[in-house]
Amino acid sequence: MTPALPTVSAALAAVLGLLGALLVVRVIVTRVRLGVNAGDGGHAALAQAIRAHSNFAEHVPLALLLLAFAEASGTARWTIVALGAALLVARIASAWGLSHSLGPSQPRQAGAGLTVLVTVIASLLILYRTATML
Repeated sequence: MTPALPTVSAALAAVLGLLGALLVVRVIVTRVRLGVNAGDGGHAALAQAIRAHSNFAEHVPLALLLLAFAEASGTARWTIVALGAALLVARIASAWGLSHSLGPSQPRQAGAGLTVLVTVIASLLILYRTATML
């Protein structure tokens, strides 16, 4: 089997890259507006912006890497598209939830749960694909 280039994952990475850039710009603009160079200065708005960006940075790289490996190993394109769409929705929901509250919220919890689900499914797909190639 010839490995496929992960074009769906690459397109998803580009879209998520734009979301990541938006989140970091939000942190920068809030820092400038509040005059805070380090930490959150005790400002809830800055803490929320920092947390939304950090959460994105903590979860997206692994999920994207797993999707790219699953795609390259020959997982059906529609499966990668569906998982990628779920990941995008999850990260938007999580960013929105964290941008509005540092406490529990339905968007934040849904985003976290969906991100974990995508990560687990992509991991299992890779294990299945590699086991069947042995």
